Amino acid sequence: MSKVTSEIKLTVGMDENRIPEKLHWTAPDGGVENMETKAMLLSVWDHKAQEALRIDLWTKDMPLDEMKVFFHQTLTAMTNTYQRATGDDKMSATMRDFCDYFAEKLELKK
Repeated sequence: MSKVTSEIKLTVGMDENRIPEKLHWTAPDGGVENMETKAMLLSVWDHKAQEALRIDLWTKDMPLDEMKVFFHQTLTAMTNTYQRATGDDKMSATMRDFCDYFAEKLELKK
């Protein structure tokens, strides 16, 4: 029996102060090859320590208005993932309400 693996590669170009200037990612199984991005949030679960480990990066030229939209879309996606992973409809609805509140306060939805 052979094992199938998949690789996701992140490349961070930094200035002399180690501030991200360029972010690129590659995910061949998803058809992504060296795609540039302005921000990324990565969370992994350390089951031994029972804690989330994170890498949050954005380039110094990431526009603030785009960062707000990015966060709203990420929170919404996390809500959907939470519902699929747990089946907890009640908390998912509460999380959706927060996402709507977030968007309203940042005036993201017209």
